[in-house]
Amino acid sequence: MKANVESAKTGEILLQDLQKRYGSYLAVDNVNLSISPGEFVSLLGPSGSGKTTTLMMIAGFESPNSGQVLLDGKDITKLPSHRRELGIIFQNYALFPHMTVEENVAYPLRMRRLQKPDITAKVSNVLDQVQLAQFATRYPHQMSGGQQQRVAIARALVFDPPVLLLDEPLGALDKKLRQHLRNEIKSLHNEVGKTMIYVTHDQDEALAMSDRVAVMHEGRIRQVAPPQEIYQRPADLFVAGFVGEANFIPVKVEAGIASTSTGEKLHVGDQKSGLQPGTICVRPEHLRLEAPANSASSGLPGHVTSMTFVGDATIVHFRSENGLELTSKVFNVSNRKRLEIGEACVASWSSSDATVLAQ
Repeated sequence: MKANVESAKTGEILLQDLQKRYGSYLAVDNVNLSISPGEFVSLLGPSGSGKTTTLMMIAGFESPNSGQVLLDGKDITKLPSHRRELGIIFQNYALFPHMTVEENVAYPLRMRRLQKPDITAKVSNVLDQVQLAQFATRYPHQMSGGQQQRVAIARALVFDPPVLLLDEPLGALDKKLRQHLRNEIKSLHNEVGKTMIYVTHDQDEALAMSDRVAVMHEGRIRQVAPPQEIYQRPADLFVAGFVGEANFIPVKVEAGIASTSTGEKLHVGDQKSGLQPGTICVRPEHLRLEAPANSASSGLPGHVTSMTFVGDATIVHFRSENGLELTSKVFNVSNRKRLEIGEACVASWSSSDATVLAQ
Protein backbone atom coordinates (compact mmCIF):
# COMPACT_ATOMS: atom_id res chain seq x y z
CA MET A 1 0.00 0.00 0.00
CA LYS A 2 2.86 2.37 0.80
CA ALA A 3 4.28 1.92 -2.71
CA ASN A 4 0.94 2.96 -4.19
CA VAL A 5 0.86 6.15 -2.11
CA GLU A 6 4.39 7.07 -3.16
CA SER A 7 3.75 6.37 -6.83
CA ALA A 8 0.68 8.61 -6.67
CA LYS A 9 2.91 11.59 -5.78
CA THR A 10 5.60 11.40 -8.46
CA GLY A 11 4.33 14.53 -10.23
CA GLU A 12 4.01 13.35 -13.83
CA ILE A 13 1.73 15.63 -15.87
CA LEU A 14 0.19 14.71 -19.21
CA LEU A 15 -1.90 17.12 -21.30
CA GLN A 16 -3.89 15.47 -24.08
CA ASP A 17 -5.61 17.48 -26.85
CA LEU A 18 -6.37 20.29 -24.41
CA GLN A 19 -8.66 22.96 -25.85
CA LYS A 20 -10.24 26.07 -24.35
CA ARG A 21 -12.65 28.51 -26.01
CA TYR A 22 -14.05 31.79 -24.76
CA GLY A 23 -17.01 32.28 -27.07
CA SER A 24 -15.59 32.29 -30.59
CA TYR A 25 -12.03 32.91 -29.35
CA LEU A 26 -9.82 29.80 -29.28
CA ALA A 27 -7.40 30.43 -26.39
CA VAL A 28 -5.79 26.97 -26.27
CA ASP A 29 -5.78 24.84 -29.39
CA ASN A 30 -5.23 21.08 -28.90
CA VAL A 31 -2.20 21.28 -26.63
CA ASN A 32 -0.32 18.04 -25.99
CA LEU A 33 2.52 17.98 -23.49
CA SER A 34 4.16 15.34 -21.31
CA ILE A 35 6.10 16.47 -18.21
CA SER A 36 8.24 13.97 -16.33
CA PRO A 37 8.42 13.70 -12.53
CA GLY A 38 10.82 16.31 -11.13
CA GLU A 39 11.14 18.19 -14.42
CA PHE A 40 11.20 22.00 -14.67
CA VAL A 41 9.20 23.03 -17.75
CA SER A 42 8.47 26.61 -18.76
CA LEU A 43 5.50 27.68 -20.86
CA LEU A 44 6.95 30.63 -22.77
CA GLY A 45 5.11 32.99 -25.07
CA PRO A 46 3.77 36.50 -25.63
CA SER A 47 0.54 37.82 -24.10
CA GLY A 48 -2.45 35.94 -25.48
CA SER A 49 -0.43 32.86 -26.45
CA GLY A 50 -2.45 30.57 -24.15
CA LYS A 51 0.25 29.81 -21.60
CA THR A 52 -1.59 31.08 -18.48
CA THR A 53 -4.88 29.52 -19.61
CA THR A 54 -3.06 26.19 -19.99
CA LEU A 55 -1.64 26.53 -16.47
CA MET A 56 -5.07 27.41 -15.06
CA MET A 57 -6.53 24.27 -16.63
CA ILE A 58 -3.81 22.19 -14.97
CA ALA A 59 -4.60 23.94 -11.67
CA GLY A 60 -8.36 23.40 -12.04
CA PHE A 61 -9.31 27.09 -12.13
CA GLU A 62 -10.40 26.77 -15.78
CA SER A 63 -12.26 23.87 -17.38
CA PRO A 64 -11.24 22.76 -20.87
CA ASN A 65 -13.85 22.45 -23.59
CA SER A 66 -12.17 19.21 -24.60
CA GLY A 67 -9.08 17.17 -23.78
CA GLN A 68 -7.63 15.79 -20.57
CA VAL A 69 -5.25 16.67 -17.74
CA LEU A 70 -3.60 13.61 -16.16
CA LEU A 71 -1.58 13.57 -12.93
CA ASP A 72 0.44 10.38 -12.46
CA GLY A 73 -1.84 8.63 -14.93
CA LYS A 74 -5.05 9.71 -13.19
CA ASP A 75 -7.54 11.88 -15.07
CA ILE A 76 -8.04 15.04 -12.96
CA THR A 77 -9.74 17.10 -15.68
CA LYS A 78 -13.01 17.40 -13.78
CA LEU A 79 -11.53 17.35 -10.29
CA PRO A 80 -12.00 20.59 -8.29
CA SER A 81 -8.82 22.60 -7.82
CA HIS A 82 -8.68 22.05 -4.04
CA ARG A 83 -8.65 18.28 -4.55
CA ARG A 84 -5.77 18.24 -7.02
CA GLU A 85 -3.18 18.86 -4.29
CA LEU A 86 -1.05 21.10 -6.52
CA GLY A 87 1.05 23.97 -5.19
CA ILE A 88 0.28 27.28 -6.91
CA ILE A 89 2.27 30.53 -6.83
CA PHE A 90 0.72 33.62 -8.39
CA GLN A 91 2.38 36.81 -9.63
CA ASN A 92 0.87 38.88 -6.82
CA TYR A 93 1.70 36.17 -4.21
CA ALA A 94 -1.90 36.26 -2.78
CA LEU A 95 -0.65 36.44 0.83
CA PHE A 96 -3.10 37.24 3.63
CA PRO A 97 -2.11 40.73 4.86
CA HIS A 98 -3.57 40.19 8.36
CA MET A 99 -1.54 37.01 8.93
CA THR A 100 2.11 36.67 9.86
CA VAL A 101 4.54 34.74 7.67
CA GLU A 102 4.13 31.74 9.94
CA GLU A 103 0.33 31.93 9.77
CA ASN A 104 0.33 32.36 5.99
CA VAL A 105 2.49 29.29 5.51
CA ALA A 106 0.44 27.26 8.01
CA TYR A 107 -2.88 28.08 6.31
CA PRO A 108 -2.92 25.13 3.84
CA LEU A 109 -2.17 22.74 6.70
CA ARG A 110 -4.95 24.15 8.88
CA MET A 111 -7.37 23.73 5.98
CA ARG A 112 -6.31 20.08 5.85
CA ARG A 113 -6.99 19.82 9.61
CA LEU A 114 -3.51 18.66 10.62
CA GLN A 115 -2.67 18.54 14.31
CA LYS A 116 -0.97 21.62 15.74
CA PRO A 117 2.39 19.89 16.52
CA ASP A 118 2.55 18.63 12.91
CA ILE A 119 1.74 22.10 11.57
CA THR A 120 4.44 23.70 13.72
CA ALA A 121 7.07 21.18 12.58
CA LYS A 122 6.21 21.43 8.87
CA VAL A 123 6.10 25.24 8.89
CA SER A 124 9.43 25.44 10.71
CA ASN A 125 11.02 23.05 8.23
CA VAL A 126 9.82 24.85 5.10
CA LEU A 127 10.74 28.30 6.45
CA ASP A 128 14.25 26.97 6.97
CA GLN A 129 14.25 25.72 3.36
CA VAL A 130 13.47 29.16 1.97
CA GLN A 131 15.66 30.95 4.55
CA LEU A 132 12.84 32.86 6.23
CA ALA A 133 12.85 31.37 9.73
CA GLN A 134 13.91 34.71 11.25
CA PHE A 135 10.90 36.45 9.65
CA ALA A 136 8.23 34.07 10.98
CA THR A 137 6.43 36.73 13.04
CA ARG A 138 6.49 39.50 10.43
CA TYR A 139 3.53 40.57 8.30
CA PRO A 140 3.71 40.73 4.47
CA HIS A 141 3.78 44.55 4.40
CA GLN A 142 6.94 44.46 6.54
CA MET A 143 8.82 42.44 3.90
CA SER A 144 10.41 43.12 0.53
CA GLY A 145 8.92 41.80 -2.70
CA GLY A 146 11.56 39.08 -2.88
CA GLN A 147 10.84 37.96 0.68
CA GLN A 148 7.09 37.89 0.01
CA GLN A 149 7.74 35.73 -3.02
CA ARG A 150 9.64 33.25 -0.86
CA VAL A 151 6.73 33.19 1.59
CA ALA A 152 4.44 32.28 -1.31
CA ILE A 153 6.83 29.48 -2.30
CA ALA A 154 6.94 28.21 1.28
CA ARG A 155 3.14 28.16 1.48
CA ALA A 156 2.99 26.20 -1.77
CA LEU A 157 5.60 23.69 -0.57
CA VAL A 158 4.44 23.12 2.99
CA PHE A 159 1.84 20.41 2.23
CA ASP A 160 4.32 18.51 0.00
CA PRO A 161 2.51 18.76 -3.34
CA PRO A 162 3.77 16.63 -6.24
CA VAL A 163 3.72 19.63 -8.63
CA LEU A 164 4.34 23.36 -8.27
CA LEU A 165 2.62 25.72 -10.72
CA LEU A 166 4.19 29.18 -11.01
CA ASP A 167 2.31 31.91 -12.89
CA GLU A 168 4.85 34.66 -13.73
CA PRO A 169 5.99 34.84 -10.07
CA LEU A 170 8.80 37.30 -10.83
CA GLY A 171 6.82 39.64 -13.07
CA ALA A 172 6.31 42.36 -10.43
CA LEU A 173 9.98 42.57 -9.42
CA ASP A 174 12.81 44.72 -10.76
CA LYS A 175 15.39 43.20 -13.11
CA LYS A 176 18.18 42.67 -10.58
CA LEU A 177 15.88 41.01 -8.05
CA ARG A 178 14.33 38.85 -10.78
CA GLN A 179 17.76 37.54 -11.75
CA HIS A 180 18.56 36.77 -8.11
CA LEU A 181 15.26 35.01 -7.40
CA ARG A 182 15.24 32.96 -10.59
CA ASN A 183 18.53 31.47 -9.37
CA GLU A 184 16.92 30.81 -5.98
CA ILE A 185 13.92 29.09 -7.57
CA LYS A 186 16.18 26.88 -9.68
CA SER A 187 18.30 26.02 -6.64
CA LEU A 188 15.14 25.20 -4.71
CA HIS A 189 13.97 22.99 -7.56
CA ASN A 190 17.26 21.09 -7.48
CA GLU A 191 16.93 20.72 -3.70
CA VAL A 192 13.31 19.59 -3.38
CA GLY A 193 13.00 17.75 -6.69
CA LYS A 194 9.42 18.81 -7.36
CA THR A 195 7.88 18.94 -10.81
CA MET A 196 7.62 22.64 -11.67
CA ILE A 197 5.57 24.23 -14.45
CA TYR A 198 6.54 27.87 -14.89
CA VAL A 199 4.65 30.42 -17.00
CA THR A 200 6.62 33.40 -18.30
CA HIS A 201 6.89 35.79 -21.23
CA ASP A 202 10.56 36.42 -20.34
CA GLN A 203 12.82 34.37 -22.61
CA ASP A 204 15.85 34.86 -20.35
CA GLU A 205 13.99 33.34 -17.39
CA ALA A 206 12.82 30.38 -19.43
CA LEU A 207 16.25 29.66 -20.91
CA ALA A 208 18.08 30.06 -17.58
CA MET A 209 15.76 27.97 -15.40
CA SER A 210 14.18 25.21 -17.45
CA ASP A 211 14.97 21.61 -18.26
CA ARG A 212 12.68 22.09 -21.26
CA VAL A 213 10.84 25.07 -22.75
CA ALA A 214 7.45 24.89 -24.47
CA VAL A 215 7.13 27.93 -26.74
CA MET A 216 3.48 28.88 -27.27
CA HIS A 217 1.85 31.12 -29.88
CA GLU A 218 -1.82 31.60 -30.74
CA GLY A 219 -2.89 28.80 -28.43
CA ARG A 220 -0.51 26.19 -29.80
CA ILE A 221 2.84 24.80 -28.71
CA ARG A 222 5.28 25.60 -31.52
CA GLN A 223 8.30 23.77 -30.07
CA VAL A 224 9.19 21.81 -26.93
CA ALA A 225 12.89 21.24 -26.34
CA PRO A 226 15.80 21.92 -23.95
CA PRO A 227 16.81 25.61 -23.82
CA GLN A 228 19.96 25.10 -25.92
CA GLU A 229 17.97 23.46 -28.72
CA ILE A 230 15.24 26.12 -28.62
CA TYR A 231 17.90 28.81 -29.06
CA GLN A 232 20.28 27.07 -31.47
CA ARG A 233 17.78 25.05 -33.52
CA PRO A 234 14.43 26.87 -33.50
CA ALA A 235 11.61 24.95 -35.16
CA ASP A 236 10.13 27.86 -37.11
CA LEU A 237 10.31 31.58 -37.76
CA PHE A 238 8.17 32.48 -34.76
CA VAL A 239 10.37 30.59 -32.27
CA ALA A 240 13.54 31.97 -33.85
CA GLY A 241 12.24 35.54 -33.64
CA PHE A 242 10.71 35.32 -30.19
CA VAL A 243 13.59 33.59 -28.40
CA GLY A 244 16.66 35.79 -28.66
CA GLU A 245 17.80 38.03 -31.49
CA ALA A 246 18.14 36.58 -34.97
CA ASN A 247 19.16 37.43 -38.51
CA PHE A 248 16.83 36.13 -41.23
CA ILE A 249 18.13 35.62 -44.76
CA PRO A 250 15.68 34.40 -47.46
CA VAL A 251 17.25 31.69 -49.64
CA LYS A 252 16.74 28.63 -51.77
CA VAL A 253 18.61 25.53 -50.60
CA GLU A 254 19.97 22.64 -52.66
CA ALA A 255 22.24 19.91 -51.24
CA GLY A 256 23.54 22.05 -48.37
CA ILE A 257 24.15 25.15 -50.50
CA ALA A 258 21.88 28.16 -50.08
CA SER A 259 21.43 30.80 -52.77
CA THR A 260 20.19 34.32 -52.15
CA SER A 261 17.94 36.14 -54.61
CA THR A 262 21.00 37.84 -56.11
CA GLY A 263 23.01 34.64 -56.47
CA GLU A 264 25.35 34.57 -53.45
CA LYS A 265 26.21 30.99 -52.44
CA LEU A 266 26.10 30.29 -48.69
CA HIS A 267 27.05 27.00 -47.02
CA VAL A 268 24.43 25.79 -44.54
CA GLY A 269 25.74 22.33 -43.69
CA ASP A 270 23.70 19.15 -43.46
CA GLN A 271 20.31 20.28 -44.71
CA LYS A 272 17.69 18.47 -46.79
CA SER A 273 18.60 17.99 -50.44
CA GLY A 274 16.43 19.37 -53.21
CA LEU A 275 15.60 22.96 -53.98
CA GLN A 276 13.90 24.22 -50.81
CA PRO A 277 12.74 27.83 -50.40
CA GLY A 278 13.34 28.94 -46.84
CA THR A 279 15.04 31.36 -44.49
CA ILE A 280 18.45 31.03 -42.88
CA CYS A 281 18.48 31.93 -39.18
CA VAL A 282 21.82 33.09 -37.76
CA ARG A 283 22.21 34.53 -34.26
CA PRO A 284 24.10 37.88 -34.08
CA GLU A 285 26.95 36.41 -32.03
CA HIS A 286 27.55 33.87 -34.82
CA LEU A 287 27.61 36.41 -37.65
CA ARG A 288 31.22 37.25 -38.56
CA LEU A 289 32.13 40.52 -40.26
CA GLU A 290 35.55 40.45 -41.94
CA ALA A 291 37.47 42.54 -44.43
CA PRO A 292 36.92 41.23 -47.99
CA ALA A 293 40.58 40.19 -48.27
CA ASN A 294 40.33 38.05 -45.09
CA SER A 295 36.95 36.42 -45.69
CA ALA A 296 36.17 33.03 -47.13
CA SER A 297 34.66 32.82 -50.61
CA SER A 298 31.20 32.18 -49.15
CA GLY A 299 29.44 35.17 -47.64
CA LEU A 300 27.48 38.36 -48.17
CA PRO A 301 29.47 41.47 -49.20
CA GLY A 302 28.31 44.79 -47.78
CA HIS A 303 29.28 47.50 -45.31
CA VAL A 304 28.85 48.65 -41.69
CA THR A 305 26.00 51.15 -41.27
CA SER A 306 26.08 51.84 -37.50
CA MET A 307 27.37 50.52 -34.18
CA THR A 308 26.00 50.48 -30.62
CA PHE A 309 28.19 49.92 -27.54
CA VAL A 310 26.38 47.74 -24.94
CA GLY A 311 29.17 47.08 -22.42
CA ASP A 312 30.57 43.61 -23.00
CA ALA A 313 29.88 43.81 -26.73
CA THR A 314 29.24 46.14 -29.64
CA ILE A 315 26.16 45.63 -31.82
CA VAL A 316 27.25 46.16 -35.42
CA HIS A 317 24.58 46.88 -38.02
CA PHE A 318 25.42 45.67 -41.53
CA ARG A 319 23.77 46.15 -44.91
CA SER A 320 24.55 43.68 -47.66
CA GLU A 321 24.87 44.70 -51.29
CA ASN A 322 21.50 43.10 -51.99
CA GLY A 323 19.86 45.24 -49.28
CA LEU A 324 19.63 42.83 -46.33
CA GLU A 325 19.89 44.46 -42.90
CA LEU A 326 21.83 42.17 -40.55
CA THR A 327 23.23 42.47 -37.01
CA SER A 328 26.48 41.15 -35.57
CA LYS A 329 27.29 41.00 -31.87
CA VAL A 330 31.03 41.59 -31.52
CA PHE A 331 32.42 40.98 -28.04
CA ASN A 332 34.72 43.73 -26.80
CA VAL A 333 38.18 42.21 -26.31
CA SER A 334 41.39 44.23 -26.29
CA ASN A 335 43.09 42.47 -29.22
CA ARG A 336 40.17 42.80 -31.65
CA LYS A 337 40.38 45.35 -34.45
CA ARG A 338 37.51 47.80 -34.21
CA LEU A 339 35.20 48.04 -37.21
CA GLU A 340 34.34 51.47 -38.58
CA ILE A 341 31.06 52.87 -39.91
CA GLY A 342 31.07 52.64 -43.69
CA GLU A 343 33.76 49.93 -43.73
CA ALA A 344 33.38 47.31 -46.46
CA CYS A 345 33.18 43.76 -45.12
CA VAL A 346 31.75 40.32 -45.76
CA ALA A 347 29.18 38.69 -43.47
CA SER A 348 29.64 34.96 -42.95
CA TRP A 349 29.05 32.19 -40.40
CA SER A 350 29.86 28.58 -39.70
CA SER A 351 27.44 26.11 -41.27
CA SER A 352 26.88 24.55 -37.82
CA ASP A 353 25.53 27.90 -36.58
CA ALA A 354 22.94 28.28 -39.36
CA THR A 355 19.42 26.88 -39.28
CA VAL A 356 17.32 26.73 -42.44
CA LEU A 357 13.64 27.26 -41.66
CA ALA A 358 11.09 26.16 -44.25
CA GLN A 359 8.69 28.74 -45.60
